[in-house]
Amino acid sequence: MWRDDIIFRRQRSMYAAPPGRDRPDIREWDKKVYSILPSIVAILFLAYSVYVLHAKGLTRVTTAFAILCITTFFWQATWAVLFQVEDPELAAVLTKVGWLLILFLPTSLYQFLVEVTGRQGEWKMVYGSYGFAALLAAFLVTTNLVVDGYYDYFWGYYPRAGLLHPLHVLQTVVVVLRGLYLTYQKQAVVKGGEKIKLRYCAASLLIYFFGAADYLCNYGVVFYPPGVVFIAISLGLMAVATSRYHVMDDSRMLAASVAHEMRTPLATIRLQSQALGNYLPVLVQGYQQAANHNLVKEPIPQEAFNQLADLSNRIQSQVSLATQAIDTLLALVSAQNLSEKDFRPCSAQAAVELAAQQVGDQKPNARIELDVRSDFMVSASPDFLVFVLINLMKNSLEALNARDDGHIVVVVNNDSRGRRIEVIDNGPGIDGKVLPHIFDHFFTTKTRGTNTGVGLAFCRNVMQAFGGTIKCNSVVGQFTQFTLAF
Repeated sequence: MWRDDIIFRRQRSMYAAPPGRDRPDIREWDKKVYSILPSIVAILFLAYSVYVLHAKGLTRVTTAFAILCITTFFWQATWAVLFQVEDPELAAVLTKVGWLLILFLPTSLYQFLVEVTGRQGEWKMVYGSYGFAALLAAFLVTTNLVVDGYYDYFWGYYPRAGLLHPLHVLQTVVVVLRGLYLTYQKQAVVKGGEKIKLRYCAASLLIYFFGAADYLCNYGVVFYPPGVVFIAISLGLMAVATSRYHVMDDSRMLAASVAHEMRTPLATIRLQSQALGNYLPVLVQGYQQAANHNLVKEPIPQEAFNQLADLSNRIQSQVSLATQAIDTLLALVSAQNLSEKDFRPCSAQAAVELAAQQVGDQKPNARIELDVRSDFMVSASPDFLVFVLINLMKNSLEALNARDDGHIVVVVNNDSRGRRIEVIDNGPGIDGKVLPHIFDHFFTTKTRGTNTGVGLAFCRNVMQAFGGTIKCNSVVGQFTQFTLAF
């Protein structure tokens, strides 16, 4: 304690007050001045979150950004109060309250970057980082190992680092560097607005590093902490990136245009096919009678005749698939097209059987084996669940084109590992460098003219809307397995 008292006296002597400065009213006014910056940036952080949520609505990305901004808001609001107080006991409480929020700040930034880059495989590390922050928070509340009292600087009280404080600093460095790596890695496989957005995020991370200057004040280095200014600039760039440069903006407009242009003619075709279905059987019956009495000079081939008899049903089936494709596109670019109000309990086995039937109708030679070990019910949109399964089965069939012995096994199971549907093929597999990006929007290894790169991104969006996950495990030359977990 005697060493600390010397440090405090030395700090006060370094910043000797001018005549009259030792008056309580003058000192109180000075502290209010030093509280202006944290007050302003606290309001700014709150404005960032409101702006992004208003501009983009409530999504996984905007929710993560809002958590980051709100955490920073309460931290700076606490500092704005701390810099004004005169009561040492109240200062001791506020230093711990403020640091309770700071402990979770790096992880909330990491969570935002995971959502921006779409790296769902990182969630174990995100949870681990939150768990580590919670452990430090427990030490913060119960001991002085994270924050050991406070310094009385010229601008007010400020937390003093404890023995475990360097662990938080190390955690910050690790998660920010990891986020920067994810951002850099994603930039290599995207184009257009998505690339611009990621560049903004990368630049904001580099600026964010300068905010670490405030940690020096926790170790007795005396200067008014400017780090929050860099963090404000950093989050400002992230807000711009999230609200203005989003890969789905142009696609949303395109999807709305396609839906508007295609729904009317598709509805017309459906009505005409229904009319055809009403009268075609009469025409078929009349032709059959004429053919039986040798009144037809050039008879229709039997195969074509059989197809003609079922023409109405085939047309309506294709119209349904086209309409479903439009709904799929809209669901991909707008979460509003997939709402929980449309969900209802549906059987996993029924969904798999219907998907396999529709794929079989389009590709009669498809070898799809169903392995229903234990059926289960899931709250979902049955149409979208079926379409996800169709998408996965078609992807597997395309991968199996080069194999004569290719086959697909679809497993439905509900055991100790949870409720899941697995789509497994014995195709060529997916390269390890490509695997992390297969769920990215518009990412494809195929020719652009034959593949848009939205199918697996759609599957992921739908599964997230269902509250589930989709993962892929693959070994080159052996197999590929997609797992839908509910």
